Amino acid sequence: MSGERMSSVDRAWLLMDRPANPMTIVGLIVLERPLELGPLRELIGRRLLAFPRFRQTPVAGVLEGSWIETPAFSLDDHVRPAALPPPGSQRQLELLAGELAGTPFPPGRPLWSFHLVGRYRGGSAVIVRIHHCYADGVALLKVLLALADPEGARANPLQGPPATQAAPTDTGQGLRQVVLDALRQGAGLLEEGLHYTLHPGEAGGLAGQALGIGSELLRLATLPGDPSTRLKRPLCGSRRLAWARALLLEEVHTIGRFLGCTVNDVLISTLAGALGRYLECEGEAVAGLTVRAAVPVNLKPAAVAQPAADQLSLGNRFGLVFVELPIGVRHPLERLYTVHTVTKALKRSSQALATFDLLWLVGTLPATVEEYALSLLSAKVSLVASNLPGPTEALTLAGRRIREVLFWVPQSGSVGAGVSMLTYCGRVQYGVMADRELIPDPVRLVELLAEEFERLALLVVLGGVALRD
Repeated sequence: MSGERMSSVDRAWLLMDRPANPMTIVGLIVLERPLELGPLRELIGRRLLAFPRFRQTPVAGVLEGSWIETPAFSLDDHVRPAALPPPGSQRQLELLAGELAGTPFPPGRPLWSFHLVGRYRGGSAVIVRIHHCYADGVALLKVLLALADPEGARANPLQGPPATQAAPTDTGQGLRQVVLDALRQGAGLLEEGLHYTLHPGEAGGLAGQALGIGSELLRLATLPGDPSTRLKRPLCGSRRLAWARALLLEEVHTIGRFLGCTVNDVLISTLAGALGRYLECEGEAVAGLTVRAAVPVNLKPAAVAQPAADQLSLGNRFGLVFVELPIGVRHPLERLYTVHTVTKALKRSSQALATFDLLWLVGTLPATVEEYALSLLSAKVSLVASNLPGPTEALTLAGRRIREVLFWVPQSGSVGAGVSMLTYCGRVQYGVMADRELIPDPVRLVELLAEEFERLALLVVLGGVALRD
């Protein structure tokens, strides 16, 4: 097979595609002012195509894959217009993005696309789809940031909203202010940005623990399957997605610091609480129940400032850890400290590097071997949960201020639900994407995420008084 050789890990992700479960990362960029198709195409051609990979089509061979130069490549095939019916609401944009998330890419072309919704809430929205084999979430976020105006990134330092001023879409500002005022005296704010899930620097330092890797692979192989809930149903291939009202990163930092936990502990515990309540509303018995989430852990060296195209390495270099979510624990503090204990143990393990090595191995073997390995791992988790640190400053794209940046993590095998967390400009947003058979109403789940965080915040303010339903 001619062309540039594909890494075995990238080939593994390419082979994970299923008709009902494409391995596509979905992103959304919301602009404050309208953008036309012509300027967007010009921008993509000048900046995205500076990465030669995006002119290439991935092809999986019997034992190895290749990146093939695409004949008659046309930017018009990849940057296309889209429109929402009136009134052009967030719900309608969610439905469009969900439909695109489940739509396969045309054969014989590079596996990426940009869809421009020219009119959305006084501005525009850009829906981005990129197959996971091109790069992991960390690298793809850097690619998307490379599209932003460099002068905009420098000229708009983060100016968080004043303590007494809410963002236009925020609700419950009074409670937020009480939380911040109550805790600021007792906890200094963390100055570092939100870590990629479970501290990638620590994960990257596991490379020498060969014995630990072997024992982790054995432990993973012997893990029992996840309990039978609606999250384990067969997939229909129709996807739904939604995103939640943003949380103030300062508030999440403060609560975590005050309780002796990390930002990730707070976010994952909130997810567990919301998921448990959602399943309970759907008629599931969740009392005392625990399910696992596959959580990506970055294994690349710590990133520096936004790199140029010729300096940025694409491809996938991350492992997975299987985090137990105590969805059956109702009390927010008990649930938070349960999550804290679990994640603390995972930081000391070699699980992330072990799963990376496993992906590397199956990527060198026939597709039937990968199918077996994927089925084995899929049985042990119920969802994927991913957390990415976005830019701390407000950026501009083609001269338009970027109001929101979101992404939705793909799933694989029989896993059909994913929850993403992304920080941008001092805020954290959850995004949910799932097969319709598993979570038919992701809007309700993202509402519960906001409610569960407010429950934890209120409990902290009240000094540990037990909450009751």
